[in-house]
Amino acid sequence: MIAVFAACAAALLSTAAPAQDRRQNAAGEFDFYVLALSWSPSFCEQASERGNAGRSQQIQCGGRPFSFVVHGLWPQYERGFPEYCERPAPRLDRRIMNSMLDLMPAPGLIYNEWDKHGTCAGTSARTYFEDIRKARAAVRIPPDFIDPKETRTVTPAEVEDAFIKVNPGLSSSAIAVTCDRTRLTEVRICMSKDLQFRACEEIDRRACRRERLEVPPVRGG
Repeated sequence: MIAVFAACAAALLSTAAPAQDRRQNAAGEFDFYVLALSWSPSFCEQASERGNAGRSQQIQCGGRPFSFVVHGLWPQYERGFPEYCERPAPRLDRRIMNSMLDLMPAPGLIYNEWDKHGTCAGTSARTYFEDIRKARAAVRIPPDFIDPKETRTVTPAEVEDAFIKVNPGLSSSAIAVTCDRTRLTEVRICMSKDLQFRACEEIDRRACRRERLEVPPVRGG
């Protein structure tokens, strides 16, 4: 009887667990990218509340004002995603890291994104970070999010609509807004391997469901 129960439980668990992609963590074998744009003022407020004073926080949250910064360009499957596709990851050239600080204003972030996501792209480090720059250049930031001076309150849909309005070809099925308990945290935009906007149902399902979000103003300046 115990054996029968154990077999039934195992069957139920296997049915409930999401199927692992057959290509799991094979470099270069994925379906599309997610360009993750982090709202830097929210990141800095979160860091301040947690009492974090690491070097990355000091760089990003110091005197230079940042609005949206690139969190990463993440290879994705239609369901799930690969990560850490080479262990250990090939060492990232410091010159490449330095070249990305205008978009990703913390060395630790750049190194981590290469180890976790870049190694799954199936390209050289230089090509991967060139693709990050191209992806970011393909997305226009709405005027209200370039240099806000005061805290605003918005809905997730209003953020999406603002991006859709200034980016021809971008649709609501290709963008997702994420949040913490009260604030806008990221805008995630799905792109094909050739960096064109494309739909992504799973990313859209994981979007923020809160009714209203705060958008803290840009710091410094």
